[in-house]
Amino acid sequence: MSNVEQPSVDPTDAALAQRVMAASGPDSRAEADLCRRFAPRIRLYGLRHLRSQDAAHDLVQITLEITLQKLRAREVYEPDRIASFILGVARLQAHQLRRRHAREVPADVLLEESSAQVAAAEPEALGAERVAECLKSLGERERSVVVLSFYGDLSSSEVAEELGLSAVNARVIRHRAVERLRQCMGLVGTES
Repeated sequence: MSNVEQPSVDPTDAALAQRVMAASGPDSRAEADLCRRFAPRIRLYGLRHLRSQDAAHDLVQITLEITLQKLRAREVYEPDRIASFILGVARLQAHQLRRRHAREVPADVLLEESSAQVAAAEPEALGAERVAECLKSLGERERSVVVLSFYGDLSSSEVAEELGLSAVNARVIRHRAVERLRQCMGLVGTES
């Protein structure tokens, strides 16, 4: 026999997941390899959907923690599809982080942030000052619904829950507020 070293083969995602699940105690090497492999993917997903370095970092930590807990408890029923499982956890947690941010940040701060984003993006085309002015002309409830819907990226039912409204009422308020914004911006009747 020769002393030629065999090249090391990286285990598949499924093999790593199965090693974590099969261990009687924490398999720190398999867990570290799994985390090292998926952390960059989760981070990129977080940056794309949360648009914040800190939030993306939080998403990585939360997603990997949940994944390892589920693997250790043998609650991942298809370890061969661990990448899909992790993406699903990341998607759900990103949604939760967006909702938490929308709840924690007062509507007037969201309004200022959204106005700043509008101003940063092509001010001539969007008329940033005009948009901010029109947003301020809305009533408090209308403005809250618009900001939570379009900046906070919440669904009608989430906006309704946040503001103590019915989902139908939230949709009606949003529709009317958007129409008022269109009128204020002079966009009504410009289509032929």
